[in-house]
Amino acid sequence: MNIDIDALSLKELRDLRIKLDRAIATFEDRKRREAMSAIEEAARSHGFNLAELTGAKPRKTATVAPKYANPDDASMTWTGRGRKPRWVQEQLDAGKSLDDMLI
Repeated sequence: MNIDIDALSLKELRDLRIKLDRAIATFEDRKRREAMSAIEEAARSHGFNLAELTGAKPRKTATVAPKYANPDDASMTWTGRGRKPRWVQEQLDAGKSLDDMLI
């Protein structure tokens, strides 16, 4: 692949740089995943998993207790994190406050 860099415009050079940066990033990610797969396979072939050999504890996501409940249906809850559920927005539009929905 021969590219005459001197013949390219500034825009073409910038576009080329963006493409190169993406190609490098995906190459490194792919190589990293391949290396991790090889390491995990080697650990499995010896009867271990990678966490046992490295002493790393498996990551667990912490569950957050719900903070708000729908006054019309208590089974519908929300932690207060992330996007508001539709029922919360409907309650707010109806003139209620978040304090009215606290559990």
